[in-house]
Amino acid sequence: MSKENKKQTNTASTPPGGFRVISREFLKDKVALGSLIILVTVLLTVFIGALFLNQEEVMKVNLMGRYLPPGMDGHILGTDEGGKDIFGQLIIGARNSIIIGFSITIITSIIGVSVGIISGYYGGRLDGFLMRVVDFIMILPTLMMIIVFVTVIKNYTIFHFVAIMSVFYWTFKARLFRTRTLSESRLDYVSASKTLGTSDLMIMFREILPNLSSLIIVNLTLNFAGNIGIETSLTYLGFGLPSTVPSLGTLISNARNADVLENKTWIWLPAAIFILVMMLCINYIGQAFQRAADAKQRLG
Repeated sequence: MSKENKKQTNTASTPPGGFRVISREFLKDKVALGSLIILVTVLLTVFIGALFLNQEEVMKVNLMGRYLPPGMDGHILGTDEGGKDIFGQLIIGARNSIIIGFSITIITSIIGVSVGIISGYYGGRLDGFLMRVVDFIMILPTLMMIIVFVTVIKNYTIFHFVAIMSVFYWTFKARLFRTRTLSESRLDYVSASKTLGTSDLMIMFREILPNLSSLIIVNLTLNFAGNIGIETSLTYLGFGLPSTVPSLGTLISNARNADVLENKTWIWLPAAIFILVMMLCINYIGQAFQRAADAKQRLG
């Protein structure tokens, strides 16, 4: 066989790498590709723009400049009841909300996936103990507990909010990945690895974990969008971030006033549109990643 034929045979028999599979899925799905471009552009704009803004200056009250419409006196998106610049609050607030959503997603995913895999792999008494801990946390009135902690803690900050949310929102992931690990641990490749003397840690996190990648990607995507929504909802209800810390929730909470809701839409509408665009982009990107992960598993 000639060298060219050998090269073609090897190329055909070698499954495409992870990056190539992901690229192919995004090139096939123009909506997902557009969503990725929009999301990256938005994130760069938010995080780079926040570097040039001073939060104290943005949140400084100016009663002489209350409710200025967009474009007046240099305020791109106008001002709110306290004369604070809406555009500055949107940029810094979006950065804060994204950091909160991302931090909660990563922390809860690490805890939930680890506990789920360990519980499902070992089973027995350890599984029973870990699932009883999960059950106990899940039956707690989560929203009420969060509100109590937010009310009790003095000098409440973003870090407190992330920590409180992370304590309660890892349990569903643990149950989900425990169920998948139970089925994976019964497959032949796990038995073969045990026979070869592979350590349990290597089996769990180098063999079972990659086979859960599709589920992890979908879960991460939905949770990231959901955690941003939770922060917005709690802040709107008055139990999220302090009013001195700008976020998407603090901007939307201005819509509780009927006059602002109807006549001064520039105060809350940009944040609402930002959240809508973010959620849609993350959803379409997550679907593309899911298809890429499924294709990669089929190709080996």
